Amino acid sequence: MFKTLDEVKNYCTSNHIQIIDFKMIDIWGRWRHLSIPVERFSDQTLTQGIGFDGSNYGFAPVEKSDMVFIPDISTAFLDPFVKTPTLSMIGDVYIIGNPHRRFEQYPRNVATNAEEYLKSSGIADEMRIGPEFEFYVFDHISYETKPHSTGFVIDAEQAEWNTPINNEQNRGYKVPLKGGYHIAPPMDVLYDLRSEMCLLLEERGVAIKYHHPEVGGPGQSEIEVESGPLRELSDKTMLIKYIVKNHAFNNGKTVTFMPKPLFGEAGSGMHVHIHLFKGGKPVFYDANGYSGLSKIALSFIGGLLTHAPALLAFTNPSTNSYKRLIPGYEAPVSICYATANRSAVIRIPDYARTPDQKRFEIRCPDATCNPYYAFSAILMAGLDGVEKGMDPEALGFGPYDTNLYNLPKAEQAKIKSLPRSLEEALNALEKDYEFLLKGNVFSQRLIEIWLEKKREEVKWFNQIPHPAEFALYYDL
Repeated sequence: MFKTLDEVKNYCTSNHIQIIDFKMIDIWGRWRHLSIPVERFSDQTLTQGIGFDGSNYGFAPVEKSDMVFIPDISTAFLDPFVKTPTLSMIGDVYIIGNPHRRFEQYPRNVATNAEEYLKSSGIADEMRIGPEFEFYVFDHISYETKPHSTGFVIDAEQAEWNTPINNEQNRGYKVPLKGGYHIAPPMDVLYDLRSEMCLLLEERGVAIKYHHPEVGGPGQSEIEVESGPLRELSDKTMLIKYIVKNHAFNNGKTVTFMPKPLFGEAGSGMHVHIHLFKGGKPVFYDANGYSGLSKIALSFIGGLLTHAPALLAFTNPSTNSYKRLIPGYEAPVSICYATANRSAVIRIPDYARTPDQKRFEIRCPDATCNPYYAFSAILMAGLDGVEKGMDPEALGFGPYDTNLYNLPKAEQAKIKSLPRSLEEALNALEKDYEFLLKGNVFSQRLIEIWLEKKREEVKWFNQIPHPAEFALYYDL
């Protein structure tokens, strides 16, 4: 938004800004924040930063937990959800020293490292990504995990179950199970809410391609954005989730990006479209290649598929992620690639045929990921494939230009499957992470602390009795 401190100060004066709010990312991918009066924002803030205690952000301990946050004024945006006029901005974290040094575990620093490594590789100088954001909008959610009471209750105005006679909210336009795709009003009760979200995002520099109701009947929605550079789209992913959640909250609703909040309904993914450019020219296009893809593009795909099991530890880092990655839905479960095939991990859109449009999408990620880690890991896996000349066809990954679920079982058995649990993905990462360490993009310590933190989640989850277990076993 801004290039100079004077621009920031002039904006703050013109718009009566009273608070500067700094958004920082913890290891899991949540925003935390620290705020200062606008009068304290100075040139020293941009050079020396604001000190804070980083010990509660989930990162591995360092010799000093005191860190400084140095804002990136180009990311500034007016926060529409607070009463006090507030200008927010993202930035980078450094370990206090003389000079300060970049904190290697900090998510945004990892994304910076990844972009620098791409340029140094000579393969390309920019990766542009275009995520698709799927989420559910509910009217009510309550949940608890107490020793004597574990469960959740969800309600949504347009859900098929929300039809009691005495419910004055419901007027008969219920959406059937998995019947929400592109429904029109009056069934689409969320149209205005989504439109308002998109306009708020456009005003803050996020270019929207479109929004629409998704397959899930009880309020599933999608917002797709225009592609952009890796770190920039990581920043915008955080902003999108912030705007969507807060605008819903302020309108008496609640949003979740959980991959599978409802059994039997469609899951929510975050498909990521990928392009590489060098000198402004597309790297992935070759009119004579399979589906118009160049050898570099195919090798990039080869790297993604080779490292897919390990990659999921960052792109699908929740136990809930693997309740979405099951057969029978549009979510992929098979490690392969194809054109216009939504059951493959890598899908090449058949409609994207011009050089600038030529791309593919990786369909497994979901929005429980830390976008900086996930997008950086995707880039590093793909570059490893290019650097090693991986041929996805020779490696047995396809192409499979048919619905994989319609293949004979003997043929299906030949195709490798994605991990079926977070534990499997973490085990895969523990065995296959060297590609992430190239160029010091990821650090060994970050890999170790990620495995440690995520295994703690798995252990906690596995210890809790599930309500379904009572249905299956209580009376035995």
